[in-house]
Amino acid sequence: MKREHRPRTPRQKYGEELKIRRIAAGLTQEALSERVVCSPTLISHFEAGRRLPKPDDAQRIDQALGTDGFFVRWLEDLESKFAEYFAVTAELESLATEIRLYGLSLIPGLLQTDDYARAVLRTASPNYREEDIDRRVVNRIGRARILDNPLEPVVWTLLDEAVLRRRIGGPRVMAEQLHKIADMAESGRIRLHVLPFAIGSHALVESMVTLMSFTDAAPVAYVEGLRTGNLMDDPAVVSACRSAYDLAVGDAVSHQESLALVRATAEEFDHGQH
Repeated sequence: MKREHRPRTPRQKYGEELKIRRIAAGLTQEALSERVVCSPTLISHFEAGRRLPKPDDAQRIDQALGTDGFFVRWLEDLESKFAEYFAVTAELESLATEIRLYGLSLIPGLLQTDDYARAVLRTASPNYREEDIDRRVVNRIGRARILDNPLEPVVWTLLDEAVLRRRIGGPRVMAEQLHKIADMAESGRIRLHVLPFAIGSHALVESMVTLMSFTDAAPVAYVEGLRTGNLMDDPAVVSACRSAYDLAVGDAVSHQESLALVRATAEEFDHGQH
């Protein structure tokens, strides 16, 4: 059976064009790598859309292929605002028709408030510059523009109870964040479920996960760890991730009970009870 592919992101289109131009020039990846002064593996990453060349590399690619600045100019439009391991996932978010989020220890980035995101990012490094934090907060909050459409993408939000109880940024920040989640659930913009502490172990206890579905492409799954992320499109792996998500939702409390729990916890933070 023919395998369905995930949507092509702009960086993948860039890589495909690079491959087309390289082959047309009669060059192997090894030959091009010699002219660009990099490894053949890096050329392979460029062509697969896993990595983007640096401006100097793109300039040497143009020189090697005689493309008159084509790849340098296109690169300017592709430089990601996000960490390299997350860049493709961020692009796919904007193409998804359904997104299923699971927060193990934090509110998923797509749903974070400005102050919550700022508090998370400030603790991610032993030292930081405020202007860098500002830029990263703007980028993270900007992802939520895909939720301006009230109907698509459909968003499922599954949260471990630890996410509700962990005080990120202080009571005011937590109250604001949880009220935002509750407001979105109450308005029907997201489907909300909470996995309570009382349930004990569950199918997603080991990792956060994001699942994305598309109109004309196969679904993907994304998991993230410390300074790393893994975007998976192997059908068997994605199916296993979806099954784990379904099992966890089965152990969670209902949408209405989850909404009530999130709202009540927000009010506890409002009144300084945490």
